[in-house]
Amino acid sequence: MSRDASSNEPLGIPCVLMRGGTSKGPFFLASDLPPDPAMRDQLLLDLMGSGHPLQIDGIGGGNPLSSKVAIIDHASRPDADIDYLFAQVKVDERQVDTSPNCGNMLSAAAPFAIEAGLVPGVHPRTQVRIHNVNTGKIIRATVQTPSGRVTYQGDTRIAGVPGRAAPIELAFLDAAGTRGGRLLPTGAAQEQIEGVDVSCIDCAIPMVLIPAEALGLRGDEPPSKLNGDAALLRRLEAIRIEAGRRMGIPDAGSRVIPKPVLLAARESAPGLRVRYFMPHQCHRALAITGGVGIATAAVTAGTVAHALAGPIETTGVVLEHPGGCLEVSLERAKPDGPWIASVVRTARRLFEGKVFTHLPAREASSWTRAA
Repeated sequence: MSRDASSNEPLGIPCVLMRGGTSKGPFFLASDLPPDPAMRDQLLLDLMGSGHPLQIDGIGGGNPLSSKVAIIDHASRPDADIDYLFAQVKVDERQVDTSPNCGNMLSAAAPFAIEAGLVPGVHPRTQVRIHNVNTGKIIRATVQTPSGRVTYQGDTRIAGVPGRAAPIELAFLDAAGTRGGRLLPTGAAQEQIEGVDVSCIDCAIPMVLIPAEALGLRGDEPPSKLNGDAALLRRLEAIRIEAGRRMGIPDAGSRVIPKPVLLAARESAPGLRVRYFMPHQCHRALAITGGVGIATAAVTAGTVAHALAGPIETTGVVLEHPGGCLEVSLERAKPDGPWIASVVRTARRLFEGKVFTHLPAREASSWTRAA
C-alpha cells in the first residue's frame, strides 16, 4: 500500500468482503493493519461503523453475524500454514472482542489465503492448516482448487445460506480447552447456576449449556420470540456471567464468551434442538464453533447435552437449529485421544478493494507499508 504520508486524505486499506458459512465480514492481511492491538481495534471500530445500531458510517451490517473481521497472516508456528485472528466487532458499543473463534468466518480463511498467495493451490484440492490465534488451536481446511485455483462453484447446500457452492471441509483437530486446557473447565460435567442444571463446556468456544425445559421453553422457539423476551434474556445473562466466573472468565459481562445455549431433545430422532445466543441475540442458525462444542458435549457422559441427545452416532451428530440442521462428525485417532470434529461449510468472495477510514494517511505513517 503506497500513500503520501503527509496527505490529509482518508486512508484506504485493502480488504476482501467474504461470506464464510452463515457469517459475513471483511478479510484483511495483517500487514495492512496496525501491529499494535489497541490501534488496530480502534481502526476496526472506525471501519465497521460501530457505536451505531445500523453501523451506517461503516461496512458493518448492523448485526453480530455481519460485524465480524478476519485477519490473516503468515503462520507463526511450524505446524500451520497461516494464522487466522478473528475479531467480533460489537455493533452498538465501540468494543472489539478477540477472545472467541468463529468457525463460519474460519471457513473463508483458507480460500482467502490461497488467493492472496500465502498458500499455493494444488489440483484438485488444497489442505490448509490454520492456526487460530484466538484459541491456539489448529483447524485443517480442505478447499476445492481445480488446476490449483479456488472455485466457489459447487453443489453443496448448508442451512442458513441460499443456493449451492463448493464444499469446504473443516476438521477441528483438538478443539477442547481453548482457554484453560480442559473440556470441562469447572471440573464438573453438570452443576447448578441460578437454580438450573447446566454444563460449562470449553470446546472450540466456551459455552454454558442449558436445558430449554428448565426455563419453561420447548427449544424450537423462533429467534424473534426469544429475542423479544426481556425476562429470558436477563436470566440468560445472569447464568452466563456466573458461568464465566466459574470458567475463569471474570469479565464475561464485557465479553461475548461464554455463549449461552438452550438445548432440547429432537422429537423424532437422536440429536439436539439448539438455540445459540451470541450472547445477547439468538443466532438464526448455529455457530460452527458452537456446533463443535455441543456435539462433543453430547458424547461426554454426565453433561446436559448427553442426557438430552439420545443414542447418537458419532459419524453424524445432528443439531437442529432455526435455519435447518448441522451435522458434526466426531472421530478419535486412538481411544483415549482428543475428539476430531469435522463439518462442511461453503464460502464466497463478494468483493475486493479498499475500505476508507477517517484516519488521515499522515497519522498512519508509523504502520503503513509501501506496496
